[in-house]
Amino acid sequence: MEPPVKDDRPINEMIQASQIRLIGAEGEQIGVVTRDDALDRAENLGLDLVIVADNADPPVCKIMDYGKFKYEEQKKKNEARKKQKTIDVKEIKLRPNIDAHDYNVKMRAMNKFLGEGDKVKVTMRFRGREMAHQDLGLKVLHRVRDDLEELTKIEQFPKMEGRQMVMVLAPK
Repeated sequence: MEPPVKDDRPINEMIQASQIRLIGAEGEQIGVVTRDDALDRAENLGLDLVIVADNADPPVCKIMDYGKFKYEEQKKKNEARKKQKTIDVKEIKLRPNIDAHDYNVKMRAMNKFLGEGDKVKVTMRFRGREMAHQDLGLKVLHRVRDDLEELTKIEQFPKMEGRQMVMVLAPK
């Protein structure tokens, strides 16, 4: 768990500019005022003076409850993180002489992964003399591609990587 990041927004007495453009607590434009006048207004309301745009000339400040502002900002970040979907790459390993039942089991697993929104890396492993018959492995991969045609798009076409032939499928 990483430590919380300190916000580097200047507030109240940390504001250096002598003149600032002020926005009131209700969002109304007050105009260009001195820093001390703005601090007095914020203090009278029991709120903080916070810089919202320091690269403007003069800097733009708003009167607000800084603690509440930080809390709302954190809530928005957490909500965005919850809605975020990470796409995983699931790997399915096959052999060139795979039996029909084993093939169906692997296909069910691939359908499940694709249904969850994950990518599927299909790896065809060759051992020994199977290296001489890579065409058999390619036929199996083409069969996988044809069976999943309506659910997926091919992200990486079958290619040899050492003793393995790899194909990557992504959900449509």
